[in-house]
Amino acid sequence: MEPINVYEYEVLAKERMNPVYWDFFAGGSDDEVTLRANQTDFARIHLRPRVLVDVSQCDTSTSVLGTPVNMPILVAPTALHCMAQPEGECATAQGAGAAGSLMIAATDATRSLEDIAQAATGPLWFQLYLYPTREIAASLVRRAEEAGYRAIVLTVDLPALGKRERDRRNGITIPPPPFVEVNFAGIKDEDKGHAWKTITWQDVAWLRSITSLPIMLKGILTAEDALLALEHGVSGIVVSNHGGRQLDSAVTGIEALPEIVEAVAGRCEVYMDGGIRRGTDVLKALALGARAVLVGRPILWGLAVNGAPGVQHVLEILRAELELAMKLSGCPTLAHVNRALVKLT
Repeated sequence: MEPINVYEYEVLAKERMNPVYWDFFAGGSDDEVTLRANQTDFARIHLRPRVLVDVSQCDTSTSVLGTPVNMPILVAPTALHCMAQPEGECATAQGAGAAGSLMIAATDATRSLEDIAQAATGPLWFQLYLYPTREIAASLVRRAEEAGYRAIVLTVDLPALGKRERDRRNGITIPPPPFVEVNFAGIKDEDKGHAWKTITWQDVAWLRSITSLPIMLKGILTAEDALLALEHGVSGIVVSNHGGRQLDSAVTGIEALPEIVEAVAGRCEVYMDGGIRRGTDVLKALALGARAVLVGRPILWGLAVNGAPGVQHVLEILRAELELAMKLSGCPTLAHVNRALVKLT
């Protein structure tokens, strides 16, 4: 029977995947407190539905940095998709496009950013790590521009790799053989290793100076940093704790979202990720001010179960659940979704 929600995709994906690869995707850092909280924090937010509203027609479409999409649900950047399915990121891009969504391709992909762009049937953004050197990062930005990516999403919450104990127990190397981070093809091993570079606001200014593409910062969790991001001319912020894989006990994206939306005050677009599993989760994030949400692990589950069609189906499940939640809340369009819809407990 075809899965009817993303949790059923999770069960099927775990059955199909190498257990070591499963732990890599599923795990968080330290005691995984934040990993669990990313989901459970949504349960503390209650909806305040309005009734007697004409919701016979309901529209989930929106735009992200000016690009139209069928839903405010985007594909988050995640690494090493070939560990889930042989076609990897190329299949993910095809599934995202077929659903009318947008994919953020990762630096640590197992298909080159050019191959992903060639396979894609929808719009793409490129997630960037500034490691190990500015020169290598600049070459990735130039390649993304030439391949037609529409924005650069700079991850800013990884000055050092979080203590991911599942990976340590499994003795996994990144990437594990036979997988290769192909975006670094041709770069000497000693120049491309995971020697994480501590980046600063000066690096954001440098990135702004070398590209005309919109820049988003992914990994902001405080109003203070959101205001600094605005000072550095960003077009968007992704409120994120890296899927619970970095600082354990950090606030969750949904918890941090309201203060960041208030600080930004409409001066750039705000997104969030972490723990999205239901259309009601999406609705709560939108009500608290997110332009759209990013979904990571459920996309990988869909990919592992059924390749590109699985990715498409996961996105369509979430979109359909969002549409139903909007109807039951008295919101015929996303413009009707606002802070009055939610009650924080």
